[in-house]
Order: sequence, then structure tokens, then C-alpha cells
Amino acid sequence: MTDSLYPSFPADPAQEPAYLNRLNPEQKEVVRTTEGPLLVLAGAGTGKTAALTARLAYLVETLKAWPSQILAVTFTNKAAREMQMRVGELMGSLAENMPWLGTFHSIAAKMLRRHAELIGLKSNFIILDTDDQNRLLKQLIQAQGIDEKQWPAKQLAGIIDRWKNRGLTPDKIVGKEEDSFADGQGAGLYLAYQKRLLSLNACDFGDLLLHMLVILTKHPDVLESYHERFRYIMVDEYQDTNQAQYLWLRLLAQKKRNICCVGDDDQSIYSWRGAEVANILRFEEDFSGAKIIRLEHNYRSTPHILAAASGLITHNNARLGKTLWTERDQGEKVKVVGVWDGAEEARQLVSDVQNLRRMRVPLNNMAILIRAQFQSREFEDIFIAKSLPYRIIGGFRFYERAEIRDALAYLRVITQPTDDLAFERIVNVPKRGIGKKAMEKLYQTAYFNQIPLTVAAEKLISEKTLGSKITQSLGQLMDSFADWRKSLQFIGHADVTRKMLDESGYKAMLRAVNDVQSAGRLENLTELARAMEEYDDLSSFLEHVSLVMDHENDPIDDKITLMTMHAAKGLEFDYVFLPGWEEGVFPSQRSLDEGGLKSLEEERRLAYVGITRAKKFCTISHAANRRIYGQWMASTPSRFIDELPEDHTDQKSLLRKKTSGWRDIWAEGRSKNPPRYDTAKEAITPPWQLASNRGAGWQRAQRAQPSSTSTPIKPFKKNSAPQYKVGDTVKHNKFGQGIVNEVDGDKVTVEFQDKDVGVKKLLAQFVSS
Repeated sequence: MTDSLYPSFPADPAQEPAYLNRLNPEQKEVVRTTEGPLLVLAGAGTGKTAALTARLAYLVETLKAWPSQILAVTFTNKAAREMQMRVGELMGSLAENMPWLGTFHSIAAKMLRRHAELIGLKSNFIILDTDDQNRLLKQLIQAQGIDEKQWPAKQLAGIIDRWKNRGLTPDKIVGKEEDSFADGQGAGLYLAYQKRLLSLNACDFGDLLLHMLVILTKHPDVLESYHERFRYIMVDEYQDTNQAQYLWLRLLAQKKRNICCVGDDDQSIYSWRGAEVANILRFEEDFSGAKIIRLEHNYRSTPHILAAASGLITHNNARLGKTLWTERDQGEKVKVVGVWDGAEEARQLVSDVQNLRRMRVPLNNMAILIRAQFQSREFEDIFIAKSLPYRIIGGFRFYERAEIRDALAYLRVITQPTDDLAFERIVNVPKRGIGKKAMEKLYQTAYFNQIPLTVAAEKLISEKTLGSKITQSLGQLMDSFADWRKSLQFIGHADVTRKMLDESGYKAMLRAVNDVQSAGRLENLTELARAMEEYDDLSSFLEHVSLVMDHENDPIDDKITLMTMHAAKGLEFDYVFLPGWEEGVFPSQRSLDEGGLKSLEEERRLAYVGITRAKKFCTISHAANRRIYGQWMASTPSRFIDELPEDHTDQKSLLRKKTSGWRDIWAEGRSKNPPRYDTAKEAITPPWQLASNRGAGWQRAQRAQPSSTSTPIKPFKKNSAPQYKVGDTVKHNKFGQGIVNEVDGDKVTVEFQDKDVGVKKLLAQFVSS
């Protein structure tokens, strides 16, 4: 490397570039620490991207490496483009010659094309998209004689993806992993799938890293070539790495050990995508002698907001620890508001938004961050009623979601059988074997006879010209529509909707997939039926939906943002509203049931992320009553509210302070039973933990007692878990009665009687005999 190649660089490598003057001392230390393993714990809003890109430019500018000798890995294409742009601002045209700056998948794909033959592929292999992957898996499932309706391809695709994220090849699927699909046939199907991919000269996204792991492990010469190639490795968002990414990075860095990982253990919120917070927590174990630099100077939020978030996250055990600080003005305390119910919460929030708007605050500077998608419906409706422009980020508007559109199509056919557009949308959803030829026959009959599709269907059924199976399937559907239409005369339209979703097989279709997305879709359908109860009849509700959908073409640019807290990571707003902070909603009951304390800590990290999105003002709200699964439930404030430091919160609600909040709730007359006090700990036993209150409206997850100490809250102890055996009948406060079909230490797998619930794996302490 000669100076002539870098005419704009200082002749003396010891001379530091001017852009370092824009960094704070800790950021400069990150840039200058070039040798050996380095972990940068970068808190929210602490300028980690600036430090990371400056370090990358510094390595080249001080002649430590060519641009092509630096591996810089990000998680998204957007992050990669931003880093490329920022490096370009510092390095000029040299930034264009950085072939190893990109996402995990893009870099792994580039490597794999160089060594494809070692895995049995050709260099021009294709990468299957999700649809092609599901289609291929469906063929393999059918070839094995497995009922695809009971064991759908999409479910198997999710299982295989999780295996690949953990770096597991088919030969490593043993024990309980084998039983996760079709009674033990998952591993065999995985092997058959991998063989089929090779025969097609194809791979899926999970294979890109998995194949490279196999190659780097089995071919030392290939690994050595990358050891020589990469003098420095840099990784962004390290807390979001899965097991396969972690193993890949560790292999590449094991020789020179010049690896710099930037991340925040307090913002690890994607375990459902395979992310392992343990990867960042054990960095010092993986790389002995590693240096840790903490970026704690926050440039985003006020001191009160930072102190509230920091006080909350200290209740987590699985963290390395840091404390954010800022030089900004103190600002206002985090506001905690308690209201009567969800509708009042939405009205109060909109009132606050309108007040800010009168103060000339742009809607673009405001955001509502929710825990679950179903929460959005109530806010969207009131936004429409109040003519407040809004946008959804990271998802669809409530009535735009596929499952909601499908349900509405069913309802439109019930009220108006001549609605051809609605009928053709759902005639084969769920699958009823009504293929392309049958639909063409249906269209032809309707066209030539000038009749609606539903009438054409009845005609073809009576003529029996579609084949026995299709005729039977279509006949059952038409009979169902007649029955649902008749039911409107005797039961409410919301109950007819619930009946329709069950009898049509739509809910069963979603339950069969059994993933995070399908669970959310089922929640949305439950919320849809609940929303309908506010309208006199089905027609008035559908008219309301039409008005809402028409509003969605609003050209106004200034809009309030509505999104989940997961989607908000990396964003910031002046004014942030965090509704629904109640037990069961946030932290999520489903997450606690499935993951226990580990999931509780991730939920707390999510709360931390939500609060730290706020720059100037943050408002948290909770309702004393909320409709859950179509039933009114007495809600209790989230344990996270108890964990917020009192000095940095302004609580104008039923909950006055941590040790007396329950007194206020009970004083409002929500129960005739008095609370019990633990005078030694100056805490109150929450109502749902009292034997006299079980099943009396306090149907929530068990919650740790609020405490005035800073001891981390733990909702259960493994050694105190009840002992059950297969075949036992148990009861869950929310899911009802079920049968234990598997016992795994302190966890039980229960098949519940309620078809909407199905089979769930829970902590034994959350059920009773």
C-alpha cells in the first residue's frame, strides 16, 4: 500500500483525520481501538452509527487495511446503504470499493457463489422466495402421505428456518426437535427438502449462511483464505444475531481476532426471529482479552426520559449494564395516565394530540407505539372520526390486513349475495378444492345467464356439472352462507361473525400454521368481532368500514405515526404515546406463557425501546378495564409501571405510587374483597393471587409483588412449579380447561378444549389442577 493510492490521506498515519473532532471521547476511543476484539455497548441515541462509520474510514485512512480487507456486516439493506453513504462522505470515491460491506445474507451469498461446488451446487444457483419454498415443501409433504391441512407447508417452512437459524443441518435434528412436525417426520422432510434443493441448483435464504458454515467448518483451506482476506471485521446490531450468524462470525474472526461488534443488549427484542441476546452477553468469553467501550452519552432524549428507561431496564438480570445520560434540559417527567377503559384511553390520547396540534406541533413529530397489532383498531377508528391523518409503519392499517379483508368479504356476501368481488375473494379461502377450471365454469355460467356468482354456484350445484368433490364443497359453502344469513335474525351480528369464522374453517386455517404471525391474525379477527358490537347491525358496520377505507387515500403528508414497538426500533419522535400498559397486554401474556422469565426480560427490553424513542415527551397509559378475547376484563397496570423510578414519572392515574397503587384500584370499588398486605416488605399481594379472587375477573398472569426495593422482579421459581403428568386435566385462567399431553421439566404442553386456543406450551405454574 502506497501513499500515492490515497492522495487525500495524511502522509503521516499518526496524524488523525479532522472528522474525529466531531466525536465525543468514547466514540473516539471506539475509532482508535483497532487491534483485538472490541465490544461497543451503544445505548439508544448515542451515535453508534457515527462511531462505526468513522472507525471504518479510519482503518483505511491510517493505512491499516485496504477497503477490500474489511468485512462490515449490517442487518438490513437500508442500514448497509446508510453506512455506505456515510463512509462515502468521509472517504469520497474510495467508499465505492468496499465489496464486503453489506447484510449477512448478501455477503454469505457472495461467498457461497465462490465455493458452491463444495456443497453440491453450481455458482449460478437460484435463491427461492417464500412462495416457491412453500410450494416445494407442500409437494414433499403430499409425497409422504401427510395431511397438508393438518400439517401445512408454511408451518414446516417456519420450523426449518428456525433450525437453519440455529446452524442445524438435517443430521443434527435429534430428540424433541424431531417431534416438532407431523409426529416425528420433520427431520426426514428437512433432509428431503435439502436434497431437492440441490437437485434444483437452488437454496433458500437460510441456506446462505448454513452452507457457508458447513464449508468453513469442513474445508480449512477456505477458512484460511478468509482469515488472510479480512484484516478487520465490524458488525452492527450484534444483539440481533442468531446462532448461525454468531457461529459464522466467530469462525471468520478466530485467527486475527480484530473484530468489533456494536450493539445494545438492552435492545435485543427479536427472539421470535431467532435472535440470541446471549451472543452479546458472552462476547468476553468468546474473545478473551476483549475490550468493552460503553457509549452512554445520549443525544436524543431528555434526562427524565432516560432516567425512567434506565430505571426500568435495571430490573433485568441478563444485561451487561450501562447508564445513559444527556446534556439536554431536564424536560418533563414521563407521564403515566390511568383511564377507565380502552375507548377512554383512545379519546384521551387523541385529546392530547389535538392539544399539541393547536400548539403548532406537526403530527409527523408524534407516534403511538403499541405492543400488538389488534390495539390499532380503536385508534384508527377515532382518528377517522376526528379527521386526524395517520400512517401505519411496519404493517397494514387494521382494515387493510388480509385476514380482515377476508372476513369482511364473507360478511359482505352474507348481507349482499350479489357481491361478486367479495365472493370470488373467499370462495376458495380456506382451500376447498375449487380450482381454476371450476372458477372458469362459474364465471361462464354467471356471464351467459347474467346472474351473480352465488346464483351461478347454486345453478351448477343443482346441475352437478363440476364433479362430485367440488360440488359437495361448494354446496357446503352455499349452505353455510344461508345458515349465517338466517342466524342474523336470532343472534347478534358479532356472534354471527364469530360463528362464521369458526364454521368456515378460517380460524382453523390460521391455527394450523402455528406461528407468531398467525397468532396475531387470530387476535385481529377477535378484535374485529368485538368492534362490531358497537354498531346496531351488520350493514351499519360495513358502511363504517367503507368510509374508513375511503379515508385511506388521504394525500396529506403531515400524519401521526401508529406502529408497534418492534417496528419503532431505530426511530425517534418528539412526542411518544405508549398505550395498553397492562398485565397480559404488555407484558404479553402469550410471551410469558411460552418463555417465562426469559420472555419477561425481553418484554422489559421492548418497554425500554418504546420509552427511548421519545425525544421530548413520553406518555404511558393503562386502562382499568379492557376487552380481551371478546370479554370485559378488569385490567391491572403493567408491572413495568411499578418499576419506573418515581422521581422521573408523573402518575395521574389510579396508581399513585408503587406501594399504594393497589389501594387506589381497590378503593374505586372494583372488588368487595380487601387486599392483603405484606407489612414486612411494604407491598401488596395483587388481587389475582388471592384464592378468593381466582376466576373473578382478575384473569391475568401471575405477577410479582410491587416492591420498594430495586431487587429484580421474578414472577415464578422453577423449583416451586407444580408437578403434572401426561393425561392430567388442568385449567388456565385465560385459556380454560385442557389436557396435559407432554411434560418438560417446569413446562407442560396442554391441548385446550377451546378450538381457538389449541395446543400451547406453558409454564406449569401458570395452570392449576
